[in-house]
Amino acid sequence: MASVSTYINTLGRTEEAFEFYRSVFGGEFGDLMRFRDMDMGPAADALTEDDLNKVLHISLEILGGHVIEGTDAMASLGHQLTAGNNFSINLHPDTRDEADRLYSGLSVGSKDAPGMADMPWGAYWGSFEDRFGIRWMINFAS
Repeated sequence: MASVSTYINTLGRTEEAFEFYRSVFGGEFGDLMRFRDMDMGPAADALTEDDLNKVLHISLEILGGHVIEGTDAMASLGHQLTAGNNFSINLHPDTRDEADRLYSGLSVGSKDAPGMADMPWGAYWGSFEDRFGIRWMINFAS
């Protein structure tokens, strides 16, 4: 079933942030994956033991079925956070074709739209900043 979530990036504080959000909203984490849980290939060589324990993905239902998701952005992987790239609207379409349609439509006029691609975690995924400066992610998990 198609859904929309808000995706939050923090600079190494995602677990702390989500523990805080859970203390406010209640509930349980739907997913909790650490960087060590995914085969990152040669990129893993740049990660310290502390980095490998950081959050790759986490989710928490908050109000009215809305879900927040998050990851630790890390300087060791070349991430830089600024106001504006610390969150995205994350679309979860029902089909690969719908993912392509949404990406194509929303990214018109974007200067930062590298395209959709198959990802190591098993999803067809892409992200971009639209012409209004809003960050979007599209994640089709077949």
